[in-house]
Amino acid sequence: MKALPRWYLIVGFVLLVWLLYLLGPMLSPFIIAIVLAYMGDPLVDRLERMKISRTWGVIIVFAIFSLVLTILLVVLVPLLGKQLVRLYELVPQMIDWTQHIALPWVQAKFGLNDNFWRLDQLKGALSDNLGKTTDIVSMVVKKVTASGMALVGWVANLLLIPVVSFYLMRDWDLMVAKLRLMLPRHQEETVVKLMGECHEVIGAFMRGQLLVMLALGVMYATGLMVIGLELGLLIGVFAGLASIVPYLGVFVGISSALIAGLFQFGLDPYPLLAIAAVFVVGQMLEGMLLTPWLVGDRIGLHPVAVIFAIMAGGQLFGFSGILLALPVAAVIMVLLRHAHDFYKQSGAYNNGEVID
Repeated sequence: MKALPRWYLIVGFVLLVWLLYLLGPMLSPFIIAIVLAYMGDPLVDRLERMKISRTWGVIIVFAIFSLVLTILLVVLVPLLGKQLVRLYELVPQMIDWTQHIALPWVQAKFGLNDNFWRLDQLKGALSDNLGKTTDIVSMVVKKVTASGMALVGWVANLLLIPVVSFYLMRDWDLMVAKLRLMLPRHQEETVVKLMGECHEVIGAFMRGQLLVMLALGVMYATGLMVIGLELGLLIGVFAGLASIVPYLGVFVGISSALIAGLFQFGLDPYPLLAIAAVFVVGQMLEGMLLTPWLVGDRIGLHPVAVIFAIMAGGQLFGFSGILLALPVAAVIMVLLRHAHDFYKQSGAYNNGEVID
């Protein structure tokens, strides 16, 4: 049998990408299910080594995931909701403090005109809408209930995630083995090596960087709440999530925490120094303990590449693209590294001399 021309493979790949683009709106539950199955597979494998059947191992892992999700929904979400409402209430007061205390000080220091800042309109708009929260909520509820099919579709997608994830997690090793059997025999070793490196990089991110984000979020939120910062939980969680990009979490967290601290404590230096100390200690622990222990140097994605991947994924494929952005970027990084090594050994780089 004749081998397929390479342009067939290229056309097939382009068609696959185009099909995924068209199916983007419905891919989110499947992508989330794949991520959960990928993260849960090592736990199931470990339970299998303890003489527990694959099915029961999946059930145990699902029970652990469900317990963690329940704790988040019952404990964390209501607390974050309260702080979001409190932040919404404080915004007009923060604008007032900025306009009458902070900005006059800046004007005096830099000799700016009195009419340089115009925050009255923004403050008035926020104050007018402050009492309309219930109206906004009722409007959203009416919109959702008016589109019954959209609501049914959303619930169906939500219920689809655990079902798909269960079957993927149960059959993960079997599917990987079947995919390996489909590889061209003369290229199996190379492809398996590349996929092994991709797996190491993706695993380092998904099981390492996410744990670093979780640990930083807990440390930041706990430290800020101990200090007594009113929005400490909200800022700590947000800073932990922003830590997906190196150094972005500490920058966003300390900036927002110091602004909230200035508004709450005034110019009292001790709470502000304590806020700064929380993020300094968190950054030291991340650099010296968390990242080397949980992640190591296996990811290798530059912070700019991380930002670009997330933005590009969201622009091209929406929420599904955001979920896939960093794993795809990690795979591309591995392939580019091997392409770079191949180029350095080729005749194009070595003036016609090929290095074995």
